[in-house]
Amino acid sequence: MIAISNQIDIDSQRVLHAIGYDTDCEPPTRAVSLVNEYLENANNLVDVSYSYVIRDVEWVQGSITFIEDSIIFKSQVIARLLEQCERVAVFALTIGNHLEEMVCQLARDKLVLQASVLDAIGSVAAERVANFVQDKISEVAGTNGFCTSRRFSPGYCDWNIGQQRMLFWALNGNTVGIHLTGRCLMIPQKSISGIIGIGSYDSNVENYDPCNTCKKQDCPGRR
Repeated sequence: MIAISNQIDIDSQRVLHAIGYDTDCEPPTRAVSLVNEYLENANNLVDVSYSYVIRDVEWVQGSITFIEDSIIFKSQVIARLLEQCERVAVFALTIGNHLEEMVCQLARDKLVLQASVLDAIGSVAAERVANFVQDKISEVAGTNGFCTSRRFSPGYCDWNIGQQRMLFWALNGNTVGIHLTGRCLMIPQKSISGIIGIGSYDSNVENYDPCNTCKKQDCPGRR
């Protein structure tokens, strides 16, 4: 487990967007005030940690990717990525459960707007940590002459959420305190797991985007 500074730079505009206010919808003064107020103390509610391992991609056949140590990923989208890669980074990260507990308390007290604002701050904070971890893995890959793909998580495209178990297995138990429910949801909820492909610069893995060949225009995860 690796802990990093809890001082996360969280953009208020991203929080407002997470709540549902985009550039075409002016947020009410009350919402803006709450976001700014909660952001002042948000870092006191996060306990950031992450872990990752880098493993060899041994072979790909159809929608099956076989990773070092008998790890099997089942997804056409992931297979298309990893057939271009020599290695793959598997990661997990969390901001802990303190913020989540506060959100639940606010909800119990029927402070719905306050709970929504703090929950959105948690989501943005987790995404910021994910960007940090991705940059860290890219830096490690770059020192060895490789480039990296964007990150992918179970539940994305055709990658079944049940494959969370395989990711956690790949981490050799070093899951930074994150646990899986029977439905493979993560606890604490403000956690992210996934993979990042690592390949040569000639492979063009950094530009791999399954959305370019997908016809599902209304997908919420479309990039």
